[in-house]
Amino acid sequence: MYADGWAELRVLYSGELNDIGEASAALKLRSNAGKDLAAAVGEIKAGSMDQAIGLIQRVIALPGFGPPDAVGYRVVHPGAHLRGHQKLTPEVLEQLKEAVVFAPLHDPAALEMIEEMMLRSPDVARFACFDTVFHETMPEEATVYALPAEVRAEGVRRYGFHGLSCESIVYQMRRASRIPFPRRMVIAHLGSGCSVTACVDGKSVDTTMGLTPTGGVVMGTRPGDLDPGVVLYLLRLQGATLESVEKLLNHESGLKALGGINDMRELRQSAAGGDATARLAIRVFCRSVARAIAGFIGLYGADAIVFTGGIGEHDIDSRAEIAAALGGLGVALDLEANRLRREDPGQFEVDTVRRISSEDSPVAVYVVPAEEDLMIARHVARMCGVSQPSEA
Repeated sequence: MYADGWAELRVLYSGELNDIGEASAALKLRSNAGKDLAAAVGEIKAGSMDQAIGLIQRVIALPGFGPPDAVGYRVVHPGAHLRGHQKLTPEVLEQLKEAVVFAPLHDPAALEMIEEMMLRSPDVARFACFDTVFHETMPEEATVYALPAEVRAEGVRRYGFHGLSCESIVYQMRRASRIPFPRRMVIAHLGSGCSVTACVDGKSVDTTMGLTPTGGVVMGTRPGDLDPGVVLYLLRLQGATLESVEKLLNHESGLKALGGINDMRELRQSAAGGDATARLAIRVFCRSVARAIAGFIGLYGADAIVFTGGIGEHDIDSRAEIAAALGGLGVALDLEANRLRREDPGQFEVDTVRRISSEDSPVAVYVVPAEEDLMIARHVARMCGVSQPSEA
């Protein structure tokens, strides 16, 4: 939860509700002073979307919170016709329902939440912030698929995702006091979902994800880019259906398919214990990311590479292995800096942007946390008419 301050948005409370639909659902809730407030909410039940929404309403009813003036929602895919972030009107909602075909695994849950919250508190202004908007600056040659015109007319193109994350990296890099802003930057968002994005002058010019978040580099349960013939082959297998293939590609592939689990921490532990399948999964993953970064460096050059996301920010070994594969392109890590964490005491204690490359590395390498919530809050404030400081 944010409040508009004199010159900057202020964080009032931060929280996260995990494992909705599971008995293991857990709530994290803290004040801006770091006080843990989860116990004040009472019993945590979020076995359904209805229960999860009820839980959020209990949070908002806590002393000191108060009803929000506006709410922003992260929506993965806007479909073929919406451009830019949007105030949620009946017309926009109808277009989002039509866009479900582009993101059947992501958008339905978001729409269910939005519509239920609108019923419960209809007077609150609501906005959709899309993961694709940051990539609207990509040139046409980076978005077009070599498919017939009638297919492209249906909105089949490369949209790109993780845009709010990438935008937050650009925002933080512009505000970093100790470094010059890198004109040519490659952002590696590595988590359960993974993508690599090339930016020039802070704007997206290319990215690995395409029509959906399934393509690009290898991910936790998604395979990344495939020969289209693989999908046709899978569909021809006896007993195959569109639904079974979709499930295979989105939930049963990637690191999970290669190493048996999709958690990089567990894969690292298994690999250290001699598990050959875990080692292969890690090698395939790191090669996939390094290959994407190398391609963008070859096309656009790079003054900096930025790692973000759960793996990118926290997995020391993945960063080291990816950087080692890029050594021929002028990437050299400072191994001691790479081992430090943001919460460790010392020079990185406060600054969110930390350099992990050696001083003489031609390409600088940084670790920066993804701040998607902040970007949503900034966009909502802008659409509500609240003045925000320039990023320049």
